[in-house]
Amino acid sequence: MSLTVLTSAYRLRSVFRLQRIQSHMMSSHADPEVLLEKVGRAGVITMNRPKVLNALNFTMIRQIYPQLKKWEKDNETDIVIIKGAGGKAFCAGGDIRAVTEAGKAGDSLAQDFFREEYILNNTIGAYRKPYIALIDGITMGGGVGLSVHGRFRVATEKTLFAMPETAIGLFPDVGGGYFLPRLQGKLGLFLALTGFRLKGRDVQRAGLATHFVESKKIPDLEKELVDMKSPSAEDVSRVLDSYQKQSSLDSEKPFVLDRHMSDIDRLFSASSVEGIMQNLKADGSEFAKKQAEILSKMSPMSMKITYKQLQAGAALSLPDVLVMEYRLSQACMRGCDFYEGVRAVLVDKGHNPKWNPSTLEEVSDHSVDQCFSSLGEKDLTF
Repeated sequence: MSLTVLTSAYRLRSVFRLQRIQSHMMSSHADPEVLLEKVGRAGVITMNRPKVLNALNFTMIRQIYPQLKKWEKDNETDIVIIKGAGGKAFCAGGDIRAVTEAGKAGDSLAQDFFREEYILNNTIGAYRKPYIALIDGITMGGGVGLSVHGRFRVATEKTLFAMPETAIGLFPDVGGGYFLPRLQGKLGLFLALTGFRLKGRDVQRAGLATHFVESKKIPDLEKELVDMKSPSAEDVSRVLDSYQKQSSLDSEKPFVLDRHMSDIDRLFSASSVEGIMQNLKADGSEFAKKQAEILSKMSPMSMKITYKQLQAGAALSLPDVLVMEYRLSQACMRGCDFYEGVRAVLVDKGHNPKWNPSTLEEVSDHSVDQCFSSLGEKDLTF
């Protein structure tokens, strides 16, 4: 083949590649990843990546945070509503594949993503105007961080809540160390270690949502909220209460963990993760056997970090918990289980990670304590 033909072919390929990149950019441009709108006197945030269940990426964090700050100061904005597009998910979590790729490459996204996500979580927790999260669909990990710290969280029958991080070598971050130990009894530790999924009305019964409203009523609820004139938090609360009263779906069903709550409190009140595992194995009930089996698949390092995180977080403010969690996030970026968990669960989808260390007994207290050490001037600050 002549040099001219090769050059032409190469040029043609380059043109096609450029066109592909441009069309990708145009399609991204046509579909913003997050919509920030003013509707009446309400600021409305819509996470708009339905094909990936509205996974939260760095670009979205960088758009949501300044807008929240702006609306908080704006006299024309009374409330903020946050929701997800597409009908399946509120937000299924953070874009952690991008974070692990960055970690492998030594890119600063591995620090920046967690830092700015946690600053956003804290902003939501301290927000001075009514903040209403419509968690109508899958709400996990990073999606929990965008909702649970807000004043109002509205679950529907489509809500699916979980903090599944121990399965990927991480820990329940985004303020999990704050809200999980404040749930009833040992429920928070149970959810944190097992990644147990709560659905629908149970998300409210567990204390993670403030209200339950049937999914079909959400558009009317949203319209009523945006039409309100200078509402106070109490006014918003009254509207949400009235919609909740009209939503009787599944109200007769007991809380999914109702009959297990006393077992959870008893089995999960050991003074270590090893103690919890011993309790579960010794108990012999079907429920205990199932939990022991689930925990045996989780990262031993992650479980020990999580146990200590919730123990410490029970006595800390949200900002102090987030400072602690930022240290833990960076410890996970320095370790190996997070990369291995993401590979096994999200990339290869074989769900057969090779944890290192592979047993709880091999994880020393010293190695866990090191994860909580100050990062000095690299610590998270607000």
